[in-house]
Amino acid sequence: MNFSERVKARMKALGLRATDISERTGVSRTTVSFWLSGTNGAKGKNLLALAKTLECSPDWLSDGVGSPEDGRASTLPSIETWDDETPLDDDEVYVPFLQEVELAAGSGRFVIEESDSARLRFFKKDLRQNGVQFSNAKCVKVGGNSMLPVLRDGATVGVDIGKNSLGDIVDGDMYAINHNGQLRVKQVYRLPIGIRLRSFNRDEHPDEDYTFQDMQDQQIVILGHVFWWAMYSR
Repeated sequence: MNFSERVKARMKALGLRATDISERTGVSRTTVSFWLSGTNGAKGKNLLALAKTLECSPDWLSDGVGSPEDGRASTLPSIETWDDETPLDDDEVYVPFLQEVELAAGSGRFVIEESDSARLRFFKKDLRQNGVQFSNAKCVKVGGNSMLPVLRDGATVGVDIGKNSLGDIVDGDMYAINHNGQLRVKQVYRLPIGIRLRSFNRDEHPDEDYTFQDMQDQQIVILGHVFWWAMYSR
């Protein structure tokens, strides 16, 4: 089987549709159609996300090596919460959290700041393989149900703040956003007049379109590209 045939086989085995693949991997439906037609294959983070969605090995999915079950959970290694007294190994790096901080108690205004204490550790090689500079890696907690079923309330995402310009946007990818002090994680699409923010849970959270003027007026800023995510099953 070639790549597209392997994708279709796993989709059939799991009862998944093309729209399911798009929603769970965070890529556009056009990209999924390219995968299914054999026009393009998945690479890098998209390959990992697709393999996770299809519950199979990335090596098998990409090159037909081994079986679907070999290394099925192959994603970035697990992470651990830790404090200042936990030794940092030579092959690891601190990744701090970004958080909402209220200005002047009761004012209702927030800013996004880096936490002084909350952080996770990542392997340096995994950040390199995903094209993330160590200093640009940050973590963000996801709140609410807008990104279900991909991200639950309380999920943690890794954000590359080095990819924070409108020109860096890849339509359909997830980004962390500073919306006038509110920390949000959404799919982002470029529009001729601005941007579109999209939730996976579109039944309760419809698309939000903002012109460039709206972005300026409402202080909407792209913080960075989401390159990794994790959450507990509950």
